[in-house]
Amino acid sequence: MTQAAQAAQAAQAGDRRRWFALAIVMTAAFMDLVDVTIVNIAIPSIQREAGASFSQIQWITAGYALAFAAGLITGGRLGDIHGRKKLFLIGIGGFTLASALCGFAANPEMLVASRILQGAMAALMVPQVLSIVHATFPAHERGKVFGLFGAVVGLGAVTGPLLGALLTEWNLFGLEWRPIFLINLPVGIAGLILGSRFITESKAPKALKLDLVGVALVTIGLLMLLYPLTRGRELGWPVWGYVSMAGAFVVLAVLVLFERRKAARDGSPLVELSLFKVKSFAAGIAVQTVFGVALGIFFLVWTLYMQFGLGWSPLKAGLTGIPFSIAVSTAAGLSVQQLVPRFGRKVLQAGALVMGLGVLLYIWEANRYGLSIAPWQMALPLVVMGVGMGLIVAPLTDAILSEVPREHSGSASGLINTVQQMGNALGLGLVSVVFFGVVDDRLTEAKERTAAGLAFADGFQNALWWVAAVLGVIFLLMSALPKRPAQHVEGADDSAPATDKEPALAG
Repeated sequence: MTQAAQAAQAAQAGDRRRWFALAIVMTAAFMDLVDVTIVNIAIPSIQREAGASFSQIQWITAGYALAFAAGLITGGRLGDIHGRKKLFLIGIGGFTLASALCGFAANPEMLVASRILQGAMAALMVPQVLSIVHATFPAHERGKVFGLFGAVVGLGAVTGPLLGALLTEWNLFGLEWRPIFLINLPVGIAGLILGSRFITESKAPKALKLDLVGVALVTIGLLMLLYPLTRGRELGWPVWGYVSMAGAFVVLAVLVLFERRKAARDGSPLVELSLFKVKSFAAGIAVQTVFGVALGIFFLVWTLYMQFGLGWSPLKAGLTGIPFSIAVSTAAGLSVQQLVPRFGRKVLQAGALVMGLGVLLYIWEANRYGLSIAPWQMALPLVVMGVGMGLIVAPLTDAILSEVPREHSGSASGLINTVQQMGNALGLGLVSVVFFGVVDDRLTEAKERTAAGLAFADGFQNALWWVAAVLGVIFLLMSALPKRPAQHVEGADDSAPATDKEPALAG
Protein backbone atom coordinates (compact mmCIF):
# COMPACT_ATOMS: atom_id res chain seq x y z
CA MET A 1 0.00 0.00 0.00
CA THR A 2 1.39 3.41 -0.98
CA GLN A 3 1.97 6.17 1.55
CA ALA A 4 -0.83 8.24 -0.03
CA ALA A 5 -3.25 5.32 0.22
CA GLN A 6 -2.32 4.77 3.87
CA ALA A 7 -2.90 8.44 4.62
CA ALA A 8 -6.28 8.35 2.86
CA GLN A 9 -7.29 5.23 4.78
CA ALA A 10 -6.26 6.83 8.10
CA ALA A 11 -8.22 9.97 7.28
CA GLN A 12 -11.31 7.91 6.39
CA ALA A 13 -11.05 5.96 9.67
CA GLY A 14 -10.63 9.21 11.59
CA ASP A 15 -13.68 10.67 9.87
CA ARG A 16 -15.77 7.64 10.87
CA ARG A 17 -14.62 7.92 14.48
CA ARG A 18 -15.48 11.60 14.50
CA TRP A 19 -19.04 11.01 13.34
CA PHE A 20 -19.44 8.09 15.76
CA ALA A 21 -18.35 10.47 18.53
CA LEU A 22 -20.94 13.01 17.36
CA ALA A 23 -23.70 10.39 17.48
CA ILE A 24 -22.69 9.46 21.04
CA VAL A 25 -22.67 13.01 22.44
CA MET A 26 -25.89 13.85 20.59
CA THR A 27 -27.54 10.79 22.15
CA ALA A 28 -26.44 11.99 25.59
CA ALA A 29 -27.83 15.46 24.88
CA PHE A 30 -31.10 13.91 23.73
CA MET A 31 -31.25 11.77 26.89
CA ASP A 32 -30.90 14.90 29.04
CA LEU A 33 -33.50 16.87 27.05
CA VAL A 34 -35.99 14.03 27.29
CA ASP A 35 -35.37 13.61 31.01
CA VAL A 36 -36.17 17.28 31.65
CA THR A 37 -39.66 16.92 30.15
CA ILE A 38 -40.51 13.26 30.70
CA VAL A 39 -41.20 13.71 34.43
CA ASN A 40 -43.98 16.27 33.99
CA ILE A 41 -46.25 13.84 32.19
CA ALA A 42 -45.86 11.20 34.93
CA ILE A 43 -46.43 13.50 37.93
CA PRO A 44 -50.00 12.25 38.64
CA SER A 45 -48.74 8.65 38.69
CA ILE A 46 -45.79 9.54 40.94
CA GLN A 47 -48.06 11.43 43.32
CA ARG A 48 -50.52 8.53 43.49
CA GLU A 49 -48.12 5.58 43.66
CA ALA A 50 -45.29 7.08 45.72
CA GLY A 51 -47.53 9.07 48.04
CA ALA A 52 -45.57 12.27 47.38
CA SER A 53 -46.81 15.58 48.74
CA PHE A 54 -47.24 18.63 46.51
CA SER A 55 -43.97 20.09 47.83
CA GLN A 56 -42.10 16.85 47.10
CA ILE A 57 -43.58 16.69 43.59
CA GLN A 58 -42.36 20.23 42.99
CA TRP A 59 -38.86 19.32 44.15
CA ILE A 60 -38.77 16.23 41.94
CA THR A 61 -38.90 18.61 38.98
CA ALA A 62 -37.22 21.68 40.45
CA GLY A 63 -34.37 19.87 42.20
CA TYR A 64 -33.05 18.68 38.85
CA ALA A 65 -33.21 22.16 37.33
CA LEU A 66 -31.53 23.83 40.31
CA ALA A 67 -28.61 21.37 40.42
CA PHE A 68 -28.29 21.51 36.64
CA ALA A 69 -28.19 25.30 36.39
CA ALA A 70 -25.89 25.76 39.39
CA GLY A 71 -23.27 23.32 38.07
CA LEU A 72 -23.17 24.03 34.34
CA ILE A 73 -20.42 26.66 34.26
CA THR A 74 -18.30 24.60 36.64
CA GLY A 75 -18.84 21.51 34.49
CA GLY A 76 -17.70 23.37 31.39
CA ARG A 77 -14.56 24.65 33.10
CA LEU A 78 -13.71 21.21 34.53
CA GLY A 79 -13.84 19.87 30.98
CA ASP A 80 -11.40 22.56 29.84
CA ILE A 81 -9.01 21.66 32.68
CA HIS A 82 -9.20 17.87 33.00
CA GLY A 83 -10.39 16.87 29.54
CA ARG A 84 -13.81 17.02 27.92
CA LYS A 85 -13.94 13.31 27.15
CA LYS A 86 -13.10 12.43 30.75
CA LEU A 87 -15.77 14.74 32.18
CA PHE A 88 -18.32 13.56 29.62
CA LEU A 89 -17.77 9.93 30.63
CA ILE A 90 -17.95 10.79 34.35
CA GLY A 91 -21.14 12.75 33.70
CA ILE A 92 -22.92 10.10 31.63
CA GLY A 93 -21.88 7.38 34.08
CA GLY A 94 -23.16 9.40 37.06
CA PHE A 95 -26.35 10.32 35.18
CA THR A 96 -27.02 6.64 34.49
CA LEU A 97 -26.42 5.71 38.13
CA ALA A 98 -28.71 8.53 39.33
CA SER A 99 -31.39 7.36 36.87
CA ALA A 100 -31.22 3.88 38.43
CA LEU A 101 -31.58 5.41 41.91
CA CYS A 102 -34.62 7.38 40.71
CA GLY A 103 -36.18 4.27 39.19
CA PHE A 104 -35.69 2.21 42.33
CA ALA A 105 -36.46 5.00 44.83
CA ALA A 106 -38.09 3.57 47.95
CA ASN A 107 -39.81 6.82 48.95
CA PRO A 108 -40.34 10.40 47.74
CA GLU A 109 -37.36 11.69 49.73
CA MET A 110 -35.01 9.29 47.96
CA LEU A 111 -36.52 10.28 44.60
CA VAL A 112 -35.93 13.99 45.29
CA ALA A 113 -32.32 13.36 46.34
CA SER A 114 -31.70 11.17 43.28
CA ARG A 115 -33.13 13.83 40.96
CA ILE A 116 -30.77 16.43 42.45
CA LEU A 117 -27.86 14.05 41.85
CA GLN A 118 -29.11 13.48 38.31
CA GLY A 119 -29.11 17.24 37.66
CA ALA A 120 -25.58 17.58 39.05
CA MET A 121 -24.32 14.79 36.78
CA ALA A 122 -26.07 16.37 33.78
CA ALA A 123 -24.14 19.57 34.61
CA LEU A 124 -20.91 17.61 34.08
CA MET A 125 -22.12 15.87 30.92
CA VAL A 126 -24.04 18.47 28.93
CA PRO A 127 -21.40 21.26 28.60
CA GLN A 128 -18.98 18.76 27.08
CA VAL A 129 -21.34 18.07 24.17
CA LEU A 130 -20.89 21.41 22.42
CA SER A 131 -17.25 21.59 23.57
CA ILE A 132 -16.44 18.24 21.97
CA VAL A 133 -18.19 19.31 18.76
CA HIS A 134 -16.35 22.65 18.78
CA ALA A 135 -12.97 20.99 19.33
CA THR A 136 -13.53 18.04 16.98
CA PHE A 137 -15.06 19.58 13.84
CA PRO A 138 -13.47 22.31 11.68
CA ALA A 139 -15.46 25.51 11.24
CA HIS A 140 -16.77 24.70 7.77
CA GLU A 141 -18.50 21.54 9.06
CA ARG A 142 -20.01 22.98 12.24
CA GLY A 143 -23.04 24.43 10.48
CA LYS A 144 -24.15 20.94 9.47
CA VAL A 145 -23.38 19.61 12.96
CA PHE A 146 -25.31 22.37 14.73
CA GLY A 147 -28.21 21.70 12.39
CA LEU A 148 -28.26 18.14 13.70
CA PHE A 149 -28.03 19.49 17.24
CA GLY A 150 -31.04 21.72 16.63
CA ALA A 151 -32.99 18.74 15.34
CA VAL A 152 -32.08 16.82 18.50
CA VAL A 153 -33.28 19.73 20.65
CA GLY A 154 -36.59 19.82 18.80
CA LEU A 155 -37.12 16.08 19.08
CA GLY A 156 -36.17 16.03 22.75
CA ALA A 157 -38.54 18.83 23.67
CA VAL A 158 -41.61 16.88 22.58
CA THR A 159 -40.41 13.27 22.72
CA GLY A 160 -40.13 13.51 26.51
CA PRO A 161 -43.86 13.98 27.18
CA LEU A 162 -44.80 11.42 24.51
CA LEU A 163 -42.39 8.80 25.82
CA GLY A 164 -43.42 9.54 29.40
CA ALA A 165 -47.08 9.07 28.45
CA LEU A 166 -46.43 5.73 26.77
CA LEU A 167 -44.25 4.33 29.54
CA THR A 168 -46.70 5.44 32.23
CA GLU A 169 -49.81 4.09 30.49
CA TRP A 170 -48.16 0.79 29.54
CA ASN A 171 -47.26 0.19 33.22
CA LEU A 172 -44.43 -2.15 32.20
CA PHE A 173 -44.00 -5.06 34.63
CA GLY A 174 -46.30 -3.25 37.04
CA LEU A 175 -43.63 -0.59 37.64
CA GLU A 176 -46.01 2.34 37.04
CA TRP A 177 -43.87 5.51 36.58
CA ARG A 178 -40.44 3.96 37.24
CA PRO A 179 -39.60 3.05 33.59
CA ILE A 180 -39.37 6.77 32.74
CA PHE A 181 -36.06 6.73 34.64
CA LEU A 182 -34.97 3.13 34.02
CA ILE A 183 -35.06 3.64 30.24
CA ASN A 184 -31.88 5.73 30.65
CA LEU A 185 -29.88 2.71 31.83
CA PRO A 186 -29.23 0.89 28.52
CA VAL A 187 -28.69 4.19 26.69
CA GLY A 188 -26.27 5.49 29.32
CA ILE A 189 -24.29 2.23 29.52
CA ALA A 190 -23.95 2.13 25.72
CA GLY A 191 -22.85 5.79 25.68
CA LEU A 192 -20.25 5.11 28.34
CA ILE A 193 -18.75 2.14 26.49
CA LEU A 194 -18.81 3.66 23.01
CA GLY A 195 -17.75 7.11 24.23
CA SER A 196 -14.59 5.71 25.82
CA ARG A 197 -13.68 4.24 22.44
CA PHE A 198 -14.66 6.85 19.86
CA ILE A 199 -14.48 10.28 21.53
CA THR A 200 -11.14 12.05 21.25
CA GLU A 201 -9.79 13.77 24.35
CA SER A 202 -9.34 17.55 24.21
CA LYS A 203 -8.68 20.24 26.78
CA ALA A 204 -7.59 23.88 26.98
CA PRO A 205 -4.11 24.32 25.44
CA LYS A 206 -2.75 26.12 28.49
CA ALA A 207 -2.90 24.77 32.03
CA LEU A 208 -5.86 26.08 34.03
CA LYS A 209 -6.90 25.77 37.65
CA LEU A 210 -10.40 25.37 39.06
CA ASP A 211 -11.58 28.67 40.51
CA LEU A 212 -13.18 27.47 43.76
CA VAL A 213 -14.22 30.98 44.88
CA GLY A 214 -15.85 31.49 41.48
CA VAL A 215 -17.63 28.15 41.81
CA ALA A 216 -18.99 29.18 45.22
CA LEU A 217 -20.15 32.61 44.02
CA VAL A 218 -21.85 31.21 40.91
CA THR A 219 -23.60 28.48 42.89
CA ILE A 220 -24.75 30.83 45.67
CA GLY A 221 -25.88 33.51 43.21
CA LEU A 222 -27.90 31.13 41.05
CA LEU A 223 -29.50 29.38 44.02
CA MET A 224 -30.47 32.75 45.54
CA LEU A 225 -32.19 33.59 42.26
CA LEU A 226 -33.70 30.23 41.29
CA TYR A 227 -34.83 28.87 44.67
CA PRO A 228 -37.35 31.68 45.38
CA LEU A 229 -38.61 31.48 41.80
CA THR A 230 -39.16 27.75 42.20
CA ARG A 231 -40.79 27.86 45.65
CA GLY A 232 -42.32 31.34 45.57
CA ARG A 233 -45.90 30.49 44.62
CA GLU A 234 -46.08 27.51 47.00
CA LEU A 235 -44.90 29.68 49.91
CA GLY A 236 -47.07 32.68 49.04
CA TRP A 237 -44.24 34.83 47.63
CA PRO A 238 -42.64 35.75 51.00
CA VAL A 239 -40.57 38.90 51.44
CA TRP A 240 -37.38 36.91 51.95
CA GLY A 241 -37.78 35.55 48.43
CA TYR A 242 -37.64 39.02 46.89
CA VAL A 243 -34.69 39.92 49.12
CA SER A 244 -32.91 36.74 48.03
CA MET A 245 -33.49 37.44 44.33
CA ALA A 246 -32.23 41.01 44.70
CA GLY A 247 -29.23 39.75 46.66
CA ALA A 248 -28.44 37.31 43.86
CA PHE A 249 -27.55 40.19 41.55
CA VAL A 250 -25.22 41.60 44.22
CA VAL A 251 -23.47 38.23 44.49
CA LEU A 252 -23.17 37.99 40.69
CA ALA A 253 -21.73 41.53 40.58
CA VAL A 254 -19.11 40.47 43.16
CA LEU A 255 -18.42 37.45 40.93
CA VAL A 256 -17.68 39.73 37.96
CA LEU A 257 -15.25 41.84 40.00
CA PHE A 258 -13.52 38.75 41.41
CA GLU A 259 -13.25 37.09 38.00
CA ARG A 260 -11.59 40.19 36.54
CA ARG A 261 -8.94 40.10 39.25
CA LYS A 262 -8.58 36.34 38.89
CA ALA A 263 -8.02 36.62 35.15
CA ALA A 264 -5.38 39.32 35.63
CA ARG A 265 -3.63 37.37 38.40
CA ASP A 266 -3.31 33.84 37.00
CA GLY A 267 -5.46 33.60 33.87
CA SER A 268 -7.74 30.87 35.28
CA PRO A 269 -11.14 32.47 35.96
CA LEU A 270 -14.25 30.30 36.12
CA VAL A 271 -16.18 32.68 33.86
CA GLU A 272 -14.06 33.91 30.96
CA LEU A 273 -15.25 37.53 30.86
CA SER A 274 -13.26 38.21 27.70
CA LEU A 275 -15.87 36.13 25.88
CA PHE A 276 -18.32 39.01 26.27
CA LYS A 277 -16.01 41.19 24.19
CA VAL A 278 -16.95 38.93 21.28
CA LYS A 279 -20.05 40.64 19.90
CA SER A 280 -21.65 37.47 18.54
CA PHE A 281 -21.25 35.73 21.90
CA ALA A 282 -22.58 38.60 24.04
CA ALA A 283 -25.59 39.22 21.79
CA GLY A 284 -26.29 35.51 21.45
CA ILE A 285 -26.21 34.99 25.23
CA ALA A 286 -28.83 37.73 25.65
CA VAL A 287 -31.06 36.13 23.00
CA GLN A 288 -30.58 32.66 24.54
CA THR A 289 -31.64 33.91 27.98
CA VAL A 290 -34.84 35.54 26.76
CA PHE A 291 -35.61 32.59 24.49
CA GLY A 292 -35.35 30.34 27.55
CA VAL A 293 -38.00 32.50 29.25
CA ALA A 294 -40.41 31.95 26.34
CA LEU A 295 -39.85 28.18 26.32
CA GLY A 296 -40.10 27.96 30.11
CA ILE A 297 -43.53 29.57 30.03
CA PHE A 298 -44.91 27.73 27.01
CA PHE A 299 -44.02 24.09 27.65
CA LEU A 300 -45.24 23.98 31.26
CA VAL A 301 -48.46 25.90 30.56
CA TRP A 302 -49.16 23.85 27.43
CA THR A 303 -48.92 20.57 29.36
CA LEU A 304 -51.17 21.83 32.17
CA TYR A 305 -53.71 23.21 29.69
CA MET A 306 -54.10 19.93 27.81
CA GLN A 307 -54.15 17.54 30.77
CA PHE A 308 -55.93 19.54 33.48
CA GLY A 309 -57.85 22.09 31.40
CA LEU A 310 -59.07 19.91 28.56
CA GLY A 311 -58.97 16.67 30.55
CA TRP A 312 -56.89 14.82 27.97
CA SER A 313 -54.98 11.66 28.80
CA PRO A 314 -51.16 11.83 28.90
CA LEU A 315 -51.00 9.85 25.65
CA LYS A 316 -53.41 12.14 23.81
CA ALA A 317 -51.48 15.20 25.02
CA GLY A 318 -48.18 13.62 23.97
CA LEU A 319 -49.42 12.71 20.48
CA THR A 320 -50.68 16.26 19.95
CA GLY A 321 -47.09 17.49 20.06
CA ILE A 322 -45.86 15.36 17.15
CA PRO A 323 -46.49 18.03 14.44
CA PHE A 324 -44.52 20.51 16.53
CA SER A 325 -41.60 18.09 16.89
CA ILE A 326 -41.47 17.32 13.17
CA ALA A 327 -41.62 21.02 12.27
CA VAL A 328 -38.79 21.94 14.67
CA SER A 329 -36.52 19.16 13.42
CA THR A 330 -37.14 19.90 9.74
CA ALA A 331 -36.69 23.66 10.05
CA ALA A 332 -33.57 23.30 12.22
CA GLY A 333 -31.77 21.24 9.61
CA LEU A 334 -32.91 23.46 6.76
CA SER A 335 -31.94 26.69 8.50
CA VAL A 336 -28.23 26.03 9.08
CA GLN A 337 -27.55 24.03 5.94
CA GLN A 338 -29.33 26.18 3.36
CA LEU A 339 -30.89 29.36 4.75
CA VAL A 340 -28.25 30.83 7.09
CA PRO A 341 -25.42 30.62 4.52
CA ARG A 342 -27.58 32.70 2.16
CA PHE A 343 -29.49 35.04 4.46
CA GLY A 344 -27.52 35.07 7.73
CA ARG A 345 -29.11 36.81 10.71
CA LYS A 346 -32.39 37.37 8.89
CA VAL A 347 -33.17 33.66 9.30
CA LEU A 348 -33.15 33.96 13.11
CA GLN A 349 -35.23 37.14 13.01
CA ALA A 350 -37.72 35.44 10.69
CA GLY A 351 -37.85 32.56 13.15
CA ALA A 352 -38.87 34.88 15.99
CA LEU A 353 -41.62 36.41 13.85
CA VAL A 354 -42.89 33.04 12.60
CA MET A 355 -42.94 31.58 16.11
CA GLY A 356 -44.79 34.67 17.33
CA LEU A 357 -47.34 34.23 14.53
CA GLY A 358 -47.85 30.62 15.63
CA VAL A 359 -48.47 31.74 19.20
CA LEU A 360 -51.10 34.26 18.03
CA LEU A 361 -52.77 31.55 15.91
CA TYR A 362 -52.86 29.31 18.98
CA ILE A 363 -54.51 32.04 21.04
CA TRP A 364 -57.12 32.50 18.31
CA GLU A 365 -57.79 28.75 18.01
CA ALA A 366 -58.07 28.27 21.80
CA ASN A 367 -60.48 31.19 22.05
CA ARG A 368 -62.60 30.11 19.08
CA TYR A 369 -63.03 26.42 19.94
CA GLY A 370 -62.87 26.65 23.73
CA LEU A 371 -62.99 23.35 25.62
CA SER A 372 -64.12 21.45 22.51
CA ILE A 373 -60.83 22.07 20.67
CA ALA A 374 -59.40 18.92 19.06
CA PRO A 375 -55.77 17.91 18.49
CA TRP A 376 -56.06 18.38 14.73
CA GLN A 377 -57.19 21.97 15.27
CA MET A 378 -53.99 22.63 17.22
CA ALA A 379 -51.82 21.25 14.40
CA LEU A 380 -51.57 24.49 12.36
CA PRO A 381 -50.37 26.79 15.15
CA LEU A 382 -48.03 24.07 16.46
CA VAL A 383 -46.45 23.58 13.02
CA VAL A 384 -46.00 27.33 12.58
CA MET A 385 -44.48 27.62 16.06
CA GLY A 386 -42.24 24.62 15.40
CA VAL A 387 -40.93 26.09 12.14
CA GLY A 388 -40.14 29.35 13.94
CA MET A 389 -38.36 27.57 16.80
CA GLY A 390 -36.36 25.43 14.38
CA LEU A 391 -35.18 28.52 12.49
CA ILE A 392 -33.86 29.92 15.78
CA VAL A 393 -32.48 27.07 17.87
CA ALA A 394 -29.79 25.61 15.59
CA PRO A 395 -28.38 28.81 14.01
CA LEU A 396 -28.38 30.55 17.41
CA THR A 397 -25.95 28.02 18.87
CA ASP A 398 -23.80 28.34 15.76
CA ALA A 399 -23.82 32.14 15.99
CA ILE A 400 -22.88 32.21 19.67
CA LEU A 401 -19.89 29.86 19.32
CA SER A 402 -18.73 30.82 15.83
CA GLU A 403 -16.12 33.36 16.99
CA VAL A 404 -15.27 31.85 20.40
CA PRO A 405 -11.57 30.88 20.82
CA ARG A 406 -11.18 27.11 20.92
CA GLU A 407 -9.49 27.13 24.32
CA HIS A 408 -12.60 28.69 25.89
CA SER A 409 -15.19 26.46 24.22
CA GLY A 410 -15.94 24.62 27.48
CA SER A 411 -16.54 27.80 29.43
CA ALA A 412 -18.65 29.22 26.58
CA SER A 413 -20.72 26.04 26.35
CA GLY A 414 -21.35 26.11 30.10
CA LEU A 415 -22.48 29.72 29.90
CA ILE A 416 -24.84 29.00 26.99
CA ASN A 417 -26.55 26.20 28.87
CA THR A 418 -26.58 28.12 32.15
CA VAL A 419 -28.30 31.20 30.75
CA GLN A 420 -30.84 28.99 29.00
CA GLN A 421 -31.63 27.30 32.32
CA MET A 422 -31.79 30.70 34.02
CA GLY A 423 -34.21 31.83 31.32
CA ASN A 424 -36.31 28.72 31.85
CA ALA A 425 -36.37 29.39 35.59
CA LEU A 426 -37.47 32.96 34.99
CA GLY A 427 -40.18 31.65 32.67
CA LEU A 428 -41.35 29.17 35.30
CA GLY A 429 -41.45 31.99 37.81
CA LEU A 430 -43.60 34.03 35.46
CA VAL A 431 -45.97 31.07 35.09
CA SER A 432 -47.03 31.66 38.70
CA VAL A 433 -48.11 35.15 37.69
CA VAL A 434 -49.40 34.79 34.13
CA PHE A 435 -51.03 31.36 34.47
CA PHE A 436 -51.67 30.38 38.07
CA GLY A 437 -52.73 33.94 38.76
CA VAL A 438 -55.75 33.16 36.56
CA VAL A 439 -56.32 29.56 37.58
CA ASP A 440 -57.58 28.74 41.06
CA ASP A 441 -56.37 25.36 42.27
CA ARG A 442 -59.67 24.39 43.79
CA LEU A 443 -61.38 24.55 40.38
CA THR A 444 -59.50 21.39 39.34
CA GLU A 445 -61.91 19.28 41.40
CA ALA A 446 -63.97 16.88 39.31
CA LYS A 447 -67.33 18.32 40.37
CA GLU A 448 -66.37 21.62 38.79
CA ARG A 449 -64.99 20.16 35.58
CA THR A 450 -66.37 22.85 33.25
CA ALA A 451 -65.32 25.72 35.48
CA ALA A 452 -61.87 24.19 35.85
CA GLY A 453 -61.49 23.79 32.10
CA LEU A 454 -62.50 27.40 31.44
CA ALA A 455 -60.08 28.63 34.09
CA PHE A 456 -57.19 26.69 32.57
CA ALA A 457 -58.14 27.83 29.06
CA ASP A 458 -58.17 31.48 30.15
CA GLY A 459 -54.84 31.02 31.93
CA PHE A 460 -53.36 29.38 28.82
CA GLN A 461 -54.39 32.24 26.54
CA ASN A 462 -53.13 34.84 29.00
CA ALA A 463 -49.75 33.08 29.23
CA LEU A 464 -49.45 32.88 25.44
CA TRP A 465 -49.83 36.66 25.17
CA TRP A 466 -46.75 36.90 27.39
CA VAL A 467 -44.89 34.42 25.19
CA ALA A 468 -45.74 36.53 22.12
CA ALA A 469 -44.40 39.65 23.86
CA VAL A 470 -41.16 37.86 24.80
CA LEU A 471 -40.68 36.76 21.18
CA GLY A 472 -41.01 40.41 20.17
CA VAL A 473 -38.17 41.26 22.54
CA ILE A 474 -36.11 38.41 21.05
CA PHE A 475 -36.64 39.83 17.55
CA LEU A 476 -35.25 43.19 18.68
CA LEU A 477 -32.25 41.65 20.47
CA MET A 478 -31.34 39.67 17.36
CA SER A 479 -30.46 42.90 15.57
CA ALA A 480 -27.25 42.89 17.67
CA LEU A 481 -26.15 39.52 16.27
CA PRO A 482 -23.57 39.53 13.45
CA LYS A 483 -25.15 39.54 10.02
CA ARG A 484 -23.45 36.25 9.27
CA PRO A 485 -21.65 33.74 11.53
CA ALA A 486 -17.89 33.75 11.00
CA GLN A 487 -17.74 30.48 9.10
CA HIS A 488 -20.21 31.77 6.51
CA VAL A 489 -18.32 34.98 5.76
CA GLU A 490 -16.91 34.81 2.25
CA GLY A 491 -13.20 34.21 2.24
CA ALA A 492 -13.02 33.19 5.89
CA ASP A 493 -10.54 30.47 6.70
CA ASP A 494 -12.96 27.81 7.71
CA SER A 495 -11.09 24.78 6.54
CA ALA A 496 -8.39 24.66 9.16
CA PRO A 497 -8.44 21.54 11.29
CA ALA A 498 -8.12 21.50 15.02
CA THR A 499 -4.74 22.48 16.41
CA ASP A 500 -2.15 19.93 17.41
CA LYS A 501 -3.01 20.60 21.03
CA GLU A 502 -6.64 19.73 20.33
CA PRO A 503 -6.72 17.01 17.65
CA ALA A 504 -9.90 16.81 15.62
CA LEU A 505 -9.59 13.11 14.89
CA ALA A 506 -8.83 10.12 17.00
CA GLY A 507 -5.33 8.81 16.47
